[in-house]
Amino acid sequence: MKIYITKYALTVGIKEEYAETSDLDECATVRKPGDYPQYFYGNDWHVTKEEAICKAEMMRIKKIASLSKQITKLEKLKF
Repeated sequence: MKIYITKYALTVGIKEEYAETSDLDECATVRKPGDYPQYFYGNDWHVTKEEAICKAEMMRIKKIASLSKQITKLEKLKF
């Protein structure tokens, strides 16, 4: 089954892979020849590209808010 992986969306983008999925524990397993299997759980993978894009946008907005807080804290520092 084709899945879209958003676990590392902010560093490498949304990855499109073929994986075995399990409805029981919401796990997706990506197996590539000569490599260890990769496991993705919960919101780290999506079935549709639209869901993956929505999740990546939410991750981006959350990261921007976090960085804005850090910038504000640093600007308030006085030495």
